[in-house]
Amino acid sequence: MAASPSSISLPAELRPADGRFGSGPSKVRPEAVKALEARALDYMGTSHRRTGVRSVVGRLRAAMTELFGLGDGWEVVLGNGGSTGFWDAAAFSMIERRAQHLAFGEFSEKFSAVTAAAPHLEDPVVITAPYGSHPTPEPDAGIDVYALTHNETSTGVAMPLAQPQLGPFRQGASPALVLVDATSAAGAMTWDPADVDCYYFAPQKAFAADGGLFIALCSPNAIERIERIDSDGRYKPATLDLAIAARNSRQDQTYNTPALATILLTLETAEWMLDGGGLAWAASRSAASSSSIYDWAAARDFASPFVADPQMRSPVVCTIDFDGVSADDIAAALRANDIIDTEGYRKLGRNQLRIAAFPAIDPIDAEALTACIDYIVERL
Repeated sequence: MAASPSSISLPAELRPADGRFGSGPSKVRPEAVKALEARALDYMGTSHRRTGVRSVVGRLRAAMTELFGLGDGWEVVLGNGGSTGFWDAAAFSMIERRAQHLAFGEFSEKFSAVTAAAPHLEDPVVITAPYGSHPTPEPDAGIDVYALTHNETSTGVAMPLAQPQLGPFRQGASPALVLVDATSAAGAMTWDPADVDCYYFAPQKAFAADGGLFIALCSPNAIERIERIDSDGRYKPATLDLAIAARNSRQDQTYNTPALATILLTLETAEWMLDGGGLAWAASRSAASSSSIYDWAAARDFASPFVADPQMRSPVVCTIDFDGVSADDIAAALRANDIIDTEGYRKLGRNQLRIAAFPAIDPIDAEALTACIDYIVERL
């Protein structure tokens, strides 16, 4: 007789050392929490415009510049609101007339909805692909922003940012911009700044922090666009004005009060990545974890990777379909054993687990997770 999920007890030797596999908010490194505690008296509960906080913001901006290999003229712009807030800010401060969106999951679709609703913009061009794959951009002289997503968190699909066909449209007196939503990719996937004009993200995923903050890495062309739209007098709410955000960031602060814990946790992870060997090192940890999960699923008759094309499979968010056994029951049994947040994305509606493989997750723990699932499936 099959066991109930809550009655299954995993042997101690099978369990991962840390059972957090959420795709966001993600596992926060205990070392970062200790660093936050150590700074509680001189950093928390003080003005974000004072030296004690601004020096941390300055270190964070410098760490981002080094980690991502940003060249001359690039700026690290911070603001409140996370990636969702940045979509609104981009609609006011970066898109001149019309954007083209590649929509292949919940989050890439949401940005296109923002620009479609903006009354001062023309209707966007939205290119879609079935969930589990991604489309490619279509060059168009009437487009001034191409909106890409490096990693679609909802479906576990990753896409390359190098799009040579866009090259000619990014040159000249009024170049089109490539904006990349990198919320679940930044810090866990490599990329070349030459392919991008603005790479933006929130830190509650690969940077193992809390949410509510956006970090936008802006090329000289992106900064020029922000400043030109600002000089044209377009109305922008102050909290969504990227020109204001850029001016404040140059002073190592945000326009309005940020969550100081988020900033310090993000800095701790960024410097941990740099100490380990940089972006390539951090990405290798994610690749090791996700590879073990995909290889395990491919070798089982009851599981398979949702993304059929291996080239499109995310190295940071693994979506695994199940056949003949309930993924919800597996997730419930895992949760009963303190292995949490493996449930599938709610709106995808598949018999599926979604497993994060961010750099903060030890690849050994990812491998242990697969052994735990085997144990549970045998009993279910």
